[in-house]
Amino acid sequence: MHKSLLNRINTPKELRHLALEQLPRLAKELREFIINIVATKEGHLGASLGVVELTIALHYVFNTPEDLLVWDVGHQAYGHKILTGRKDIFHTNRQLGGLSGFPKQDESVYDAFGVGHASTSISAALGMAIASQLKGENKHHIAVIGDASIASGMAFEGLNHAGVTDANLLVILNDNAIGIDPSVGALKQYLTNVKKGTQKQDNIFEALNFDYSGPIDGHDINTIISELNRLKTIKGPKFLHVITTKGKGLKQAELDQVKYHAPGKFDASTGNLIPKSEKTQAPKYQDVFGHTIVELAKQNKNIVGITPAMPTGSSLKYMMEAIPDRAFDVGIAEQHAVTLSAGMAAQGLVPFCNIYSTFLQRSYDQIIHDVALQKLPVIFCLDRSGLVGEDGATHHGVFDLSYLRCIPNIIIFAPRNEIELRNIMYTAQLGLDLPIAIRYPRGSGVIIDWEKPFSKIELGKGVQLKDGNHLAVLTIGSIAKNVSEAIDSLGVGHYDMRFVKPLDEELLHSIFKKYQNIITVEDNSINGGFGSAILEFAARNNYQNKIKLLGIPDSFIEHASVSELQESINLDSERLNRYFRKILDQITS
Repeated sequence: MHKSLLNRINTPKELRHLALEQLPRLAKELREFIINIVATKEGHLGASLGVVELTIALHYVFNTPEDLLVWDVGHQAYGHKILTGRKDIFHTNRQLGGLSGFPKQDESVYDAFGVGHASTSISAALGMAIASQLKGENKHHIAVIGDASIASGMAFEGLNHAGVTDANLLVILNDNAIGIDPSVGALKQYLTNVKKGTQKQDNIFEALNFDYSGPIDGHDINTIISELNRLKTIKGPKFLHVITTKGKGLKQAELDQVKYHAPGKFDASTGNLIPKSEKTQAPKYQDVFGHTIVELAKQNKNIVGITPAMPTGSSLKYMMEAIPDRAFDVGIAEQHAVTLSAGMAAQGLVPFCNIYSTFLQRSYDQIIHDVALQKLPVIFCLDRSGLVGEDGATHHGVFDLSYLRCIPNIIIFAPRNEIELRNIMYTAQLGLDLPIAIRYPRGSGVIIDWEKPFSKIELGKGVQLKDGNHLAVLTIGSIAKNVSEAIDSLGVGHYDMRFVKPLDEELLHSIFKKYQNIITVEDNSINGGFGSAILEFAARNNYQNKIKLLGIPDSFIEHASVSELQESINLDSERLNRYFRKILDQITS
């Protein structure tokens, strides 16, 4: 019986003491370790399993952390974390107070750059390489780019610049032909042709002045190490093309790479998924969007759906299956997705541009310049708005109300439940003069019987959910559920404003005249968000009411379950109840 190699390794220093012939055994142990932890603790699985040999080889050949290693996308880096001093606490991955699911600079000196959004590695590693040159330091700088990140415009911006430098930069393409969903686009076909040996055109990476090598087998650790050692001796920008299988080492993960990207809990010995509770529950908001757009698109031939590499996550997959010629996955290209939608709207189509809130940040100029400035009625559906849970600070969608609200010519709506989401989608496709942003949360809604007949929503109109006396609570979006629970036994007024822009000023005047004390609650940053809009309304109209704002504080929120995070910032129903009681006591005493 062999003693565990992995147990002997706490840092790459110990790894480098192993003999070359021991490394395949270490790769097997590392895979088993990742599988066993993720099976019970959940997280991203397939991407990290696919780069086990590459991860070992990188730390074996290069002198990390002095040599700088940047991962892209960061969910490939579980093996990297385990080999760099975090093995014994890896079971805390993505949990409250535990390890981040992505590389993070303040977590380890081996995490050279924080990564959560795709396609940043080449620019970051090039910046590090240029810094080393200027400081006279002799270091290696490695960017591992995979899971379809190479197709993003930002990756090509980095390649374009790197190709005219003499920087000591190595770009490694982890080519597994899939991101979260299968890769798309002409570049995918190009790389497929390169792998088959049928590519007749000039090599695109050589044309950008990179020393190109590959493709090589990303699961042959001896070949990888040999090639990395060779590349260490070559000056200037280098490009290594590595072929891997996402989910390698777990049969089900290899066969169903989409499902096993982040599979939830599963049986580590068999790979079979552990079914969740069969109790009837409300649908996910993403599925409400997905089924509703298909229903609407069958009635309206001008409707098109666009997503940047998230057809499964956003549930646009339902339209891609039902009406494939009118649903578009454009790859990891948020800027392109927005301006493509603008072009479609300019020609009379009705584009539903479905982007996670956190990723819409990447297309801010396009929202302003290409959509809002031209008053093009693009329908933005912002999935994963608010706190998203275990993916943490890089993925929380808590800034959209703030960064959208300052843009002219845009409507902003947040449904408090699934029926409201359906009805605003229906309303938007009837025809608008301006673009609209519809933001909704990750996870399940609150209504089981949600497929009701459509009804039109009056733009800019809020609703009263509960009458009260001394105190009014104003909410936007799905946080209304927590507030409703919190005030159930209190004589507090509750108003769902629905629209952050335009505000329902008629309703607000009536609220300000009736209630001296007003509290706003949102799952967006307090700075510049919904509450700020209410304060601006009060200032414009010279109201002297006492107004308090509750929401996301002026800090980056870390990773944990949504319920744990809400408790940590006092937005859960129990803590809201205590807060409202305290305010009522102050008012009435």
